[in-house]
Amino acid sequence: MEKSFTIHDLPKEERPRERLVKFGEQSLSAQELLQIILGRGIAGESVVVTAQKLLSQFGSFQKLAGASIEEMSLIKGIGLAKATQIKAVFEIGRRLSTQTEPYKSKELTDPKKVYQLIKSKLKDYHKEHFYIIVLNSRNWSVAEVSVGSLNASIVHPREVFAEAIKNKAASVIFVHNHPSGNPEPSEGDLIVTKRLVDAGKILEIEVVDHIIITKNSFLSFKEHKLL
Repeated sequence: MEKSFTIHDLPKEERPRERLVKFGEQSLSAQELLQIILGRGIAGESVVVTAQKLLSQFGSFQKLAGASIEEMSLIKGIGLAKATQIKAVFEIGRRLSTQTEPYKSKELTDPKKVYQLIKSKLKDYHKEHFYIIVLNSRNWSVAEVSVGSLNASIVHPREVFAEAIKNKAASVIFVHNHPSGNPEPSEGDLIVTKRLVDAGKILEIEVVDHIIITKNSFLSFKEHKLL
């Protein structure tokens, strides 16, 4: 029987925990983050393989977060304990994203305040991350929608507005980062934004703004009359 590749087969400095300590959590791949959450594999199967199977089955963190404990438990190596660990991690992330301090909902119509709120989440990412800020009369919440350069297949109205509908949003703000440091919108940014604004009109959910964030600056579609 062929031996399963394990984390201990890697040089110590290349193992997920050691890399997280040395380089920070943002340096880890999705699979490496899952390996840390799961901790260990099962007899005959490394945690490396188990994490890979999870991502292959569900495709993304967003879909994994929405999976039930029963669905996760169908995967060999994911029992009740590990499934509940995964659900707990995503719930912590969800609760953090829905905290309403330090701004009130109405204050987030100011692009500068949105930038101050979100820049710590996005400024050091090496890929583009797309977030939605859901607003209603009393509070707001933030949710990540996608990772990768903006295009119609990655940022789809169905996924974008699902969070808004769930939270009975009156309006939304879109935010994504440009790792290049240039906040000017690309042609893809403009096309996707128009598509989302049109979808919002159908759903009667106002798109207040789309803000592009870099490490040191931002650009507001509203301020530049691009909505």
